[in-house]
Amino acid sequence: MSSLLDHPLLSARYFYPWPNRFDDPFFVPGDGFRLGCRYRRVEADAPTVIHFHGNGETVADYVDGFEERIAGMGANLFLAEYRGYGMSSGAPSLVGMLADVELIVEASGADPARIVFFGRSLGSLFAAHGAWLYPHAAGLILESGIADPLERALMRVEPWQLDTDMDTLRTAVDRDLDQREKLAAFRGRTLVLHARNDDLVEVSHGERLYRWANEPKELLVFERGDHNTILPANEEAYFAAVAAFIRQF
Repeated sequence: MSSLLDHPLLSARYFYPWPNRFDDPFFVPGDGFRLGCRYRRVEADAPTVIHFHGNGETVADYVDGFEERIAGMGANLFLAEYRGYGMSSGAPSLVGMLADVELIVEASGADPARIVFFGRSLGSLFAAHGAWLYPHAAGLILESGIADPLERALMRVEPWQLDTDMDTLRTAVDRDLDQREKLAAFRGRTLVLHARNDDLVEVSHGERLYRWANEPKELLVFERGDHNTILPANEEAYFAAVAAFIRQF
C-alpha cells in the first residue's frame, strides 16, 4: 500500500465500480491491469479532451450523446476509465490511480499542449492531477468538482478505522490530493462548472476551485439542477459553455 489513502477499507467505501460494456473500447495497459477507455478521434491536430467521469458512472454513460456533442465541437474525446470500472480490470484506489493519468496521456498520443483535462466530481481529482503533471496543457474543466478531498474521505471513514490519526490522514491528503497546489501550478485556461443546489458536493467547492485557479479562468454556477442533473437540467447552456471554451484552442 503506497499511501494511507489506498487503504482497502477507504477504497471499498469510496468507490462504486461495476462492469459496463460498450463498443470499440480503447485499452490502456498498466502494471497488472488494463483500462477500458474509449477514444473518439476527429482530427489529428484538433484539441483532445481527456474526460474523467464521476464515481457512480462508467465510460459507457458518455458514449453516444456526450461523445457526439464533444466531437461536434471539433475536438477529439478520450473517455478515461478507472481501474475496476466498466471494461477495466484491477481495483480502484485514490492515490494509485493518479499514476494512470500519465498512462492515459501517453496512450492518447496527443500533444499535451493541445489537451483539455475534464473532470466531473471524483474525476476532478484526476483532471487536476493531469493539469499539475502537464502545467502547459491547453485547458482544464472541472464539473461539480471537489476542493476538499479530506472532507470526502471523512464521509466514508474515521481515522481510527485506518489505524491512524487525523493529523496523519490530513498529511496524506495534503501530499497527494492538494487541489489548491495543483491548480496553482497550472498555466492553462480553466472553466469551473457547478450547480448552486448541488446536494452532494456543495457549490462552495466549485467556488474555491475557481478562486485557486490562475487566470484566465471562468466560473459558471447553474441555478437549475443538482449534482447528478447538472448536465440534463442545463444541457444547452452546459454544452455552449464547453464549446466556447474549446473553441479557444
